[in-house]
Formats: sequence, C-alpha cells, structure tokens
Amino acid sequence: MQIDFKHNQSAHCENGVVSNLMKHNGFEVSEPMVFGIGSGLLFSYLPFIKVDHAPVFTYRVLPGLIFNRFAKRVGVKVKREKFKNPKVAQERLDENLKKNNPVGLQVGVYNLIYFPDEYRFHFNAHNMVVYGKDKDTYLISDPVMEHTTTLTTKQLEKVRFAKGAFAPKGHIYYPVAFPEKLQLEKAIVKGIKHTCRDMTAPVPIVGVKAMKWVANNIRKWPKKLGAKHTNHYLGQIVRMQEEIGTGGGGFRYIYAAFLQEAGKLLNNDELLVLSKQMTEIGDQWRDFAVDASRIYKNRSAENDGYNKIADQLDNIAKREELFFKTLKKAV
Repeated sequence: MQIDFKHNQSAHCENGVVSNLMKHNGFEVSEPMVFGIGSGLLFSYLPFIKVDHAPVFTYRVLPGLIFNRFAKRVGVKVKREKFKNPKVAQERLDENLKKNNPVGLQVGVYNLIYFPDEYRFHFNAHNMVVYGKDKDTYLISDPVMEHTTTLTTKQLEKVRFAKGAFAPKGHIYYPVAFPEKLQLEKAIVKGIKHTCRDMTAPVPIVGVKAMKWVANNIRKWPKKLGAKHTNHYLGQIVRMQEEIGTGGGGFRYIYAAFLQEAGKLLNNDELLVLSKQMTEIGDQWRDFAVDASRIYKNRSAENDGYNKIADQLDNIAKREELFFKTLKKAV
C-alpha cells in the first residue's frame, strides 16, 4: 500500500513534516510560514539536562509545539498518540496507512540507517512522514533528505522506541480536521507576538538572557572546567546550532523568510526590513559557530579565543533583544 504523497525537502524536520502534511491535504503552506506561525524560534540553555555529557543548548521550541501552535492558530485539529507497546504502535500506524492517511512520527536519530554516520547520535526529536508499506518495508518521507527512503519494520520500531532524553515512545501524529480556508493573517500576528515574548522573557534559561548567560559561562568554563570540557561544551553548542534539528543560524534564515512572506501578506513593509536584519543576525550566528569550532578543533590562532567568541555571543544577544522589541511594535 502506497499513498500518493509528494515529498518536498526542507531545512528542518518538523517544519517540513507539517508543511508536507498540509500540502497533501490541499493547503499550500510553506515551511517558513509553519515555523513562524508555530513560534518555533527560540534560544534556551538547559544546564540541568545533559546530552552526550554536555548541557542542552536549543534554538527552537520543544518538539511538537510548532505543529500544535500552528494548528491551533489556523484552525486545524491534530491527533497525537504515544504507546508503551511497540506492537500496538505498529498496528495503529498500519491502520492509518490502510486509510490512505500519511502520518508524522517522532523518532531517534542514532539508528536511522540512511543518515550519514557523523549525523547519527542520541537525539530523539527527529520527525518524518510514513506514507506507505511494501511487505516488511515502510516508505519514508524524511523532509531533511533529498529523496524518499525506506526502513524495515524492525528498523522503524528501533527508532520509534529509542531510549534517553525526549524518548519518542512510538509518537504518531496527523491532522484530522481542517477549516474551509486558513486564516493566516491573525495567525501570523499571534505567532510573531509569542516569539517576541519568548525571546525577551525575564528568565535566565530562555531568549536573549540565556544567550548572555552562556556567553558569561564561556568566559568562566576554561578555568572552572578546563580546556577539554570547555571545548566539548563548545562542540555541543555548534552541533546543536548547525548540525541537528535544533538549528541555530539556519532557523534565523527560516524566520527571515517567514517575515518576508508575512510582510507581503500583511502589506507591512517594516516586516520586510526586519527580514533583512534577521538574515544578518543569522550570518552572525554562523560566524560565531565557525570561530567556536576552530577553538574546540584546536585550529584557532587566537590567544584569547574564549573571550572573543563570548563577546560575539553577547553582541548577538544585544542585537536580537533590540530586534524582537522592534518586531513586537511592528505588528
């Protein structure tokens, strides 16, 4: 059984899954629009959660929130299920496929055999679409891949029931009801205001305050933890920024694309100007990642490299703080 499902490659997995599922159901919604309405952009520092023996640095909201927020704001109903029993989870998946209903899955990355080895590590918040089954093989639309792929029943079960932080527990989700027409204008404004609120929140683990906290820690870590641990933490920051689903600089570019699309839809020229500014901020994040990677790979000629990248992160925080305060006024 194979559903007539069109695979579109995207920059980020959850955005891509939502956009592709919406397109399959007759609603042409871009990846940036999903991300912006779903208030996906964030920065958070969670030192009390460890992944690969280093703190979590996330550049997006928790898995599932983008789709939940997007759906609520445009009037789409979504069904989600988690399972304790892998057999029941497989049966529910097969039931949907028999009904010609492609479904989103949350899975672990480490055992995804079609991922390059360097991208396979213990990260359990990846998203994909299953759109069919041929005997013992499931047809997979993973939006970060150029083409569709496949997994056997055992391979799919292994990633659906991966262990560790954010364990997916067979998580399955799909839209079940739609409005006649998506009212994007109000949803865009709500999405923007929510992101502005998150990024300027008066708490140390979220938004620009979290960036400043990390910058301050980068200055302290070498003396407190030693170069080896500090470099491992820097590697974690860069990997979560540039190589996995939390995306840092890349998410800034997606948000810039959202503001450009929103500016045209709302006839708001200020959003077009802010779109260009967010692209520049994305460039700054990329520069920070390059300089940080040179340090932890021992390729930096800078004598005071840790302080330099801490200053870079401080400057990004100041610029994002001003940006989101201005953006809030623009809508």
